Amino acid sequence: MRKPREMSRSDDRWPLQDAKARFSELVRRVKSDGPQHVTVHGRDEVVVVSAEEFRRLKGELSGQALVDVLQACPYPDIEFNVERMAMPVRDVVL
Repeated sequence: MRKPREMSRSDDRWPLQDAKARFSELVRRVKSDGPQHVTVHGRDEVVVVSAEEFRRLKGELSGQALVDVLQACPYPDIEFNVERMAMPVRDVVL
């Protein structure tokens, strides 16, 4: 006798067909148990994560990470000479 699909998969791995058929449950599991892997032909294809985790992984788009790295530089006496170039602006008809 074959095991039911749910019993045959590991707790955080979902065959694509199961993920599609039980998407609401997949979303609930992401929120309660963390990232869930969706497999195609037995291979991981995507990982579903919560929006909060995605924002954490993606990071801020503020450029603060670059500022932090430059401020932590062990050579604070180095000066950057930034030359600004005038770029031509074209007319746009609205």
